Amino acid sequence: MGTGSMASGGSMGAGSGDMVEVGGAPMYANMTIAENAPNASNLSTLVAALQAAGLVETLDGAGPFTVFAPDNAAFEALPAGTVDTLLEPENREQLSAVLTYHVVPAAATAEAAMQMIQDDGGTHEVTTVEGGTLTLAMDGDNLTVTDEQGNVATVTQADVMQSNGVVHVIDTVLMPAS
Repeated sequence: MGTGSMASGGSMGAGSGDMVEVGGAPMYANMTIAENAPNASNLSTLVAALQAAGLVETLDGAGPFTVFAPDNAAFEALPAGTVDTLLEPENREQLSAVLTYHVVPAAATAEAAMQMIQDDGGTHEVTTVEGGTLTLAMDGDNLTVTDEQGNVATVTQADVMQSNGVVHVIDTVLMPAS
């Protein structure tokens, strides 16, 4: 059960000695999620949403956090107008709920997640900061995350280690139950 197919560029991060990059920008393990994310060109929509929701300070905190970070293409795949609507000030609470649904209050590497999936017989549920549930599973060598509406995200880049947790880049925006 290797994690090689989950990493973009072949670098897995922690302990590899290689600098991990996301969206062409180096991700420094001694910086917080909030400090690193704005440098990743493929996470600019997520960063704008975090700013609009007032969550930057949260992800600059001590953590630990596991963030399933949708890339820009994941946001672009949402129905037309969804992102613009969520970014409107009057929808800040809804935006915050969607974003905190992508955060688990623990630091879990892909290897740890895969072990939990194996130990639980093929799936492992985690509770998000938002209070909802995500289901972790494997699809071949790929780690997947399923939301409460049945949307399945695939981890496209795993184990981007940060000083306050770990980021796994995903290809789908996850949505809470309601």
